[in-house]
Amino acid sequence: MAIEPYGIGGTEVKTDAFEAFADIPQNRVLLAEKLTKDPPVKPDIVQGLTDITSVFEHFDPKVDMEFDTEEGTVRRETLHFRGLEDFGAKGITAQSPYLKELNMKQQQYHKIIRQLKTNKLLKQALAGAETKGNLIQALQALIRELEATP
Repeated sequence: MAIEPYGIGGTEVKTDAFEAFADIPQNRVLLAEKLTKDPPVKPDIVQGLTDITSVFEHFDPKVDMEFDTEEGTVRRETLHFRGLEDFGAKGITAQSPYLKELNMKQQQYHKIIRQLKTNKLLKQALAGAETKGNLIQALQALIRELEATP
């Protein structure tokens, strides 16, 4: 015998184990809010938008971003949102050249950290003062060589 949950006043409250987004039937109204940076002067009633894709196509939400770079300059980009997936970290990074560059640097730093933690030869080279100095000199020479190459 299953026990049904009840709310205040003995009203039966059915609980669903899973809730999901469903398409809005044709005889319903879809209200979309704040898809633009500035609020409209007068509310705009739009009919015929039957799914999320058509709402994004109609309103074309976008935002102008200013990123502070490592050099202290400001880099401006416009991010466009064409679907719900564009609001996540991957969606935003995918459309921003600056964020892609930062993401690539972050991945490279993680690879270096992994090497520093697991590479036994590198650990030994960094443990001794003389071998560490030799490694630093070799890396500096490599940097100079790369900078001199057009």
